[in-house]
Amino acid sequence: MALRILAIGKKHEAWVAEGIGRYAKRMKKPFDLSWQLLPHSSRTGDAARSEESERILSKVPTQEYLVLLDERGSNIDSPTLARTLRAPLDTSRGVSLVIGGAYGVDASVHERADFVWSLSRLVFPHQLVRLIVAEQLYRAQEIAAGRPYHHE
Repeated sequence: MALRILAIGKKHEAWVAEGIGRYAKRMKKPFDLSWQLLPHSSRTGDAARSEESERILSKVPTQEYLVLLDERGSNIDSPTLARTLRAPLDTSRGVSLVIGGAYGVDASVHERADFVWSLSRLVFPHQLVRLIVAEQLYRAQEIAAGRPYHHE
């Protein structure tokens, strides 16, 4: 079981890939990380949201724990994130995290989500969200293992 990030959009920009690579090298089971980038829709608005949501849900097995990133979700601290992710991993469930496209995701993804996580009430560029999520997942791993990366 591992962590997988499903993200709508193009490949990581160089500066993002370098940062993600830095954290990915440090990840260990069950927190090892993989990325699956899904193409964005050529449509706009609700049509794009619907098409991209279908793509996302087609990639998530029914037994996986699904975390949706959304600025309207729960704003939690890093230790809470570590516990939130550790619980399904401890029961041999994979965890998929979803970063939607420019128009977000539709109600079907919200309904399927086991947890909706907000990094902030602010809206960040898609590429920056990828890097922040990679670092927070590494931090969650270190907290779960009781290592000193995170200071309170």
